[in-house]
Amino acid sequence: MMLDEFPSSPADLILWGLIATIVMTSVLEGSRGFGFSRMSLPFLVGMFFIGSRRWALILGLLAYTIGGWLFAFLYYFLFASVGIYTWWFGALIGALHGVFLLVAALPLLPFVHPRMASEYHGVTSMRQLEPPGFLALNYGYGTPVTTLLGQTLYGITLGGFLQLQIVIRA
Repeated sequence: MMLDEFPSSPADLILWGLIATIVMTSVLEGSRGFGFSRMSLPFLVGMFFIGSRRWALILGLLAYTIGGWLFAFLYYFLFASVGIYTWWFGALIGALHGVFLLVAALPLLPFVHPRMASEYHGVTSMRQLEPPGFLALNYGYGTPVTTLLGQTLYGITLGGFLQLQIVIRA
């Protein structure tokens, strides 16, 4: 499928990428607020750039939203590459993304994050953040479930939007 045959415009991608990011972030931050998890991905992203905890959340939320938009474009290209534009395929992509995040990306974070301790080296005056660990279990036993839920809802939102666009055009 060529880009001009794509069932959505770039403006739609930006809108639904923002909506999907809001849905995912609401689940992740809500799970923190309700005590299911201690992980805040916007905060971790913000602390990557700035040491001030107050400003880290603000900057992190901005960077996290931009990242959500960029991932929306990757998801859309994935939908186009297989030619399946459904909510369930979005859920599958989101769940796989969540598994990769929990199993591979988050455990590697201490090796690239300037303010995060690692499992092998303790906290220092510079590295004060706790490492996520495998499945991000260091941030609570509910973290893997809520992370998978948030990522899956992100994919469902994007896939459902594409499915709706195709139904409307038919």
